[in-house]
Amino acid sequence: MRHIISTLVVNQPGVMIRVAGLFSRRGYNIESIAVGKSEDPALSRIIIVVDADDDQVVEQIEKQLYKLIDVIKVNDLPPDESIERELALIKVNAGSQSRSEVLHIVNIFRAKIVDVGSRAVVVEITGGSDKVEALIALLKPYGIREIVRTGQIAMLRSNPGLR
Repeated sequence: MRHIISTLVVNQPGVMIRVAGLFSRRGYNIESIAVGKSEDPALSRIIIVVDADDDQVVEQIEKQLYKLIDVIKVNDLPPDESIERELALIKVNAGSQSRSEVLHIVNIFRAKIVDVGSRAVVVEITGGSDKVEALIALLKPYGIREIVRTGQIAMLRSNPGLR
Protein backbone atom coordinates (compact mmCIF):
# COMPACT_ATOMS: atom_id res chain seq x y z
CA MET A 1 0.00 0.00 0.00
CA ARG A 2 1.28 3.44 -0.94
CA HIS A 3 1.77 5.98 1.86
CA ILE A 4 2.51 9.68 1.54
CA ILE A 5 4.49 11.02 4.48
CA SER A 6 4.74 14.78 4.98
CA THR A 7 7.72 15.78 7.11
CA LEU A 8 8.37 19.32 8.32
CA VAL A 9 12.08 19.85 8.96
CA VAL A 10 14.53 22.62 9.78
CA ASN A 11 15.76 24.18 6.51
CA GLN A 12 19.46 23.27 6.74
CA PRO A 13 21.98 21.57 4.46
CA GLY A 14 22.08 17.80 4.84
CA VAL A 15 18.63 17.29 6.37
CA MET A 16 17.18 15.59 3.28
CA ILE A 17 20.16 13.23 3.13
CA ARG A 18 19.63 12.22 6.76
CA VAL A 19 15.92 11.62 6.16
CA ALA A 20 16.55 9.60 2.98
CA GLY A 21 19.34 7.70 4.73
CA LEU A 22 16.96 6.62 7.45
CA PHE A 23 14.81 4.91 4.81
CA SER A 24 17.72 3.22 3.04
CA ARG A 25 19.27 1.93 6.29
CA ARG A 26 16.01 0.19 7.09
CA GLY A 27 15.58 -1.22 3.59
CA TYR A 28 12.54 0.86 2.59
CA ASN A 29 12.36 1.98 -1.01
CA ILE A 30 11.37 5.61 -1.58
CA GLU A 31 9.09 5.82 -4.62
CA SER A 32 9.42 9.61 -4.76
CA ILE A 33 10.74 12.44 -2.65
CA ALA A 34 10.11 16.16 -3.07
CA VAL A 35 11.56 18.94 -0.93
CA GLY A 36 10.87 22.65 -0.79
CA LYS A 37 10.59 25.61 1.55
CA SER A 38 7.39 25.77 3.56
CA GLU A 39 5.25 28.72 4.61
CA ASP A 40 8.06 29.50 7.10
CA PRO A 41 11.40 30.13 5.30
CA ALA A 42 13.25 28.54 8.24
CA LEU A 43 11.44 25.23 7.59
CA SER A 44 11.23 22.87 4.63
CA ARG A 45 8.63 20.23 3.87
CA ILE A 46 9.70 16.83 2.57
CA ILE A 47 7.02 14.71 0.88
CA ILE A 48 8.02 11.06 0.74
CA VAL A 49 6.04 8.36 -1.06
CA VAL A 50 6.79 4.87 0.22
CA ASP A 51 5.23 1.47 -0.44
CA ALA A 52 4.52 -0.28 2.87
CA ASP A 53 2.10 -3.19 3.24
CA ASP A 54 1.74 -2.77 6.98
CA ASP A 55 0.54 0.31 8.90
CA GLN A 56 2.94 -0.69 11.68
CA VAL A 57 5.82 -0.16 9.24
CA VAL A 58 4.63 3.41 8.63
CA GLU A 59 4.29 4.00 12.38
CA GLN A 60 7.85 2.74 12.82
CA ILE A 61 9.07 5.09 10.06
CA GLU A 62 7.33 8.02 11.79
CA LYS A 63 8.94 7.14 15.14
CA GLN A 64 12.38 6.90 13.51
CA LEU A 65 11.89 10.24 11.73
CA TYR A 66 11.05 11.94 15.03
CA LYS A 67 14.40 10.74 16.39
CA LEU A 68 16.20 12.93 13.85
CA ILE A 69 17.03 16.24 15.49
CA ASP A 70 15.93 18.45 12.56
CA VAL A 71 12.46 16.88 12.21
CA ILE A 72 9.63 19.05 13.55
CA LYS A 73 6.45 17.21 12.49
CA VAL A 74 5.54 14.00 10.61
CA ASN A 75 2.15 13.18 9.07
CA ASP A 76 0.98 10.12 7.14
CA LEU A 77 -1.48 11.75 4.69
CA PRO A 78 -4.61 9.66 4.07
CA PRO A 79 -5.35 9.57 0.31
CA ASP A 80 -9.05 10.39 0.76
CA GLU A 81 -8.23 13.45 2.90
CA SER A 82 -5.37 14.91 0.88
CA ILE A 83 -4.63 16.53 -2.45
CA GLU A 84 -1.82 14.96 -4.48
CA ARG A 85 -0.11 16.42 -7.53
CA GLU A 86 2.89 15.73 -9.71
CA LEU A 87 4.55 17.70 -12.50
CA ALA A 88 6.05 16.00 -15.54
CA LEU A 89 7.82 17.22 -18.65
CA ILE A 90 7.60 14.82 -21.60
CA LYS A 91 9.58 15.25 -24.82
CA VAL A 92 7.71 13.39 -27.54
CA ASN A 93 8.27 12.97 -31.27
CA ALA A 94 5.88 15.21 -33.17
CA GLY A 95 6.86 15.68 -36.78
CA SER A 96 4.64 17.39 -39.32
CA GLN A 97 2.49 14.27 -39.83
CA SER A 98 1.80 13.44 -36.18
CA ARG A 99 1.88 16.88 -34.57
CA SER A 100 -1.88 17.52 -34.72
CA GLU A 101 -2.61 14.12 -33.15
CA VAL A 102 -0.15 14.78 -30.32
CA LEU A 103 -1.65 18.26 -29.75
CA HIS A 104 -5.13 16.75 -29.60
CA ILE A 105 -4.07 14.25 -26.90
CA VAL A 106 -2.30 17.01 -24.93
CA ASN A 107 -5.44 19.18 -25.02
CA ILE A 108 -7.66 16.34 -23.78
CA PHE A 109 -5.46 16.08 -20.67
CA ARG A 110 -5.40 19.86 -20.16
CA ALA A 111 -1.63 19.70 -20.48
CA LYS A 112 0.49 22.35 -22.23
CA ILE A 113 3.06 22.43 -24.97
CA VAL A 114 5.98 24.37 -23.46
CA ASP A 115 8.55 23.91 -26.26
CA VAL A 116 8.28 23.19 -29.96
CA GLY A 117 10.96 21.89 -32.29
CA SER A 118 10.84 20.69 -35.88
CA ARG A 119 10.62 17.02 -34.83
CA ALA A 120 9.49 17.07 -31.19
CA VAL A 121 7.48 18.95 -28.59
CA VAL A 122 7.82 19.18 -24.82
CA VAL A 123 4.60 18.66 -22.91
CA GLU A 124 3.98 19.85 -19.35
CA ILE A 125 1.33 18.06 -17.30
CA THR A 126 0.26 18.56 -13.71
CA GLY A 127 -2.07 16.21 -11.89
CA GLY A 128 -2.31 12.99 -9.99
CA SER A 129 0.09 10.17 -10.85
CA ASP A 130 -2.70 8.28 -12.64
CA LYS A 131 -3.28 11.24 -14.98
CA VAL A 132 0.46 11.54 -15.71
CA GLU A 133 0.73 7.79 -16.36
CA ALA A 134 -2.30 7.86 -18.67
CA LEU A 135 -0.84 10.67 -20.80
CA ILE A 136 2.51 8.90 -21.01
CA ALA A 137 0.75 5.71 -22.18
CA LEU A 138 -1.08 7.59 -24.95
CA LEU A 139 2.08 9.41 -26.10
CA LYS A 140 4.29 6.28 -26.15
CA PRO A 141 3.28 5.19 -29.66
CA TYR A 142 4.62 8.51 -31.03
CA GLY A 143 8.01 7.94 -29.42
CA ILE A 144 8.92 9.46 -26.09
CA ARG A 145 12.44 10.86 -26.08
CA GLU A 146 12.68 11.93 -22.45
CA ILE A 147 10.57 12.17 -19.29
CA VAL A 148 11.31 14.23 -16.17
CA ARG A 149 9.00 13.93 -13.16
CA THR A 150 9.00 15.86 -9.91
CA GLY A 151 7.62 13.14 -7.68
CA GLN A 152 4.42 13.67 -5.76
CA ILE A 153 3.63 16.55 -3.51
CA ALA A 154 0.62 16.47 -1.21
CA MET A 155 -1.22 18.26 1.59
CA LEU A 156 -4.32 17.73 3.68
CA ARG A 157 -7.51 19.17 2.24
CA SER A 158 -8.96 22.35 3.77
CA ASN A 159 -12.06 20.40 4.86
CA PRO A 160 -10.93 16.76 4.99
CA GLY A 161 -14.48 15.47 5.59
CA LEU A 162 -15.92 17.25 2.52
CA ARG A 163 -14.99 16.37 -1.04
